[in-house]
Amino acid sequence: MAERVELWWARRQFSKGAAIPYPVGSYREVWASFPALVRQYHPELNAGIVLSQIPPAADVLLLWQCEAGHTFAATPDEQRNRPGRQRRRSAWCPECADLARPARALPMRDTVALPGSPVPAAIANPVERTLLRPRKPPRKLQLCLKTPVLPVGDPFRSECAPKPASAVEAQVRADLLARLAMTLGLNAVRVARPFFDHLEVWPDILLPELRIAIEYDSTGRHGLEHVGRRADADRRKDRSLRAAGWEVVRIRTGKLEPLGPHDLQMSAWNRKGLERLIDALRDIRGPLLVDAYLA
Repeated sequence: MAERVELWWARRQFSKGAAIPYPVGSYREVWASFPALVRQYHPELNAGIVLSQIPPAADVLLLWQCEAGHTFAATPDEQRNRPGRQRRRSAWCPECADLARPARALPMRDTVALPGSPVPAAIANPVERTLLRPRKPPRKLQLCLKTPVLPVGDPFRSECAPKPASAVEAQVRADLLARLAMTLGLNAVRVARPFFDHLEVWPDILLPELRIAIEYDSTGRHGLEHVGRRADADRRKDRSLRAAGWEVVRIRTGKLEPLGPHDLQMSAWNRKGLERLIDALRDIRGPLLVDAYLA
C-alpha cells in the first residue's frame, strides 16, 4: 500500500542505514523524459525531497501541483502512466481532466408516483434500470478493410497513414534519403497481428531495401509524447515490425531513454546525427550492403 512520502523516506533511511538513502540526482535521467511531471513536482510539498531522489517504482504518495494550481496525490507509477491518448497538459491532473470531461446528467423520471403506489417497471428509476440492465458483450475489434492483402512484412503505400508529425521528422527523412538511394513513397508495413484496428503499422521512415524502419521520437510540446502508455504502444509497434522481419532504429530526443538495442539518443538532429544513423544501419545490415546504397 502506498504511504506518505515522510513515512516512506524514514523507512528507507532505516533499511539503508543512511540519512540520505537516495542522493540527489540518483534518478535524474529516468525522470528527465517526463518534463511535464518535473514541472508539477515541488519539493516543498514533499518534505523537501527532490524528484531525482525518488525511484519511479516507489510505492509512495507524492503531492503534485498542476499549472492551474490544483494539488493532488499520486504515486510515481500513476503519474507516469496517466496521460494515455490525451494530448494536453491537463491530462496529468485528475481535476483538470474531470473538468474537461464533465459528467453526464441522469435522465429525469417521466412521472411522479404517490407514496405507497406501485411504480410501473417501464417508468422505474432510471438508475435502477441501468443497474438491472444486462451488460453488453465486449465490442469485437473492427479491422480496417483498406489494408491490402499482402504477405506479412511487405511494405506498401497506405492511405490510412498519418501525415508527418513535425518539421524535424520531415528533415530527417529528407537528409537520410538524400544519402541513401531507397524506394520512395512507401509508408506502411503489413503485420501479422492487429495494431489497434489495422493490420499495418506506419513507421516514420521506411528503408525497404534494408528492411529497416526509422522512428523520430520527442516528448512534444506538452511533454506527453512517447512516455507512459505511449511508450508501451511504441514497444508494441516495434515488436510487430520485428516479428514481420524488420528492424527498428529510434532517434530518441528530449532525454527519452532507448527502447531497443539500436536506438540513438540525440539532443538535436544535425549532420553528426545523420552519420551516427548511417553507422547504426551498418551495424544492423553490414557495411557491404548499406554502403552499396550510399548516394
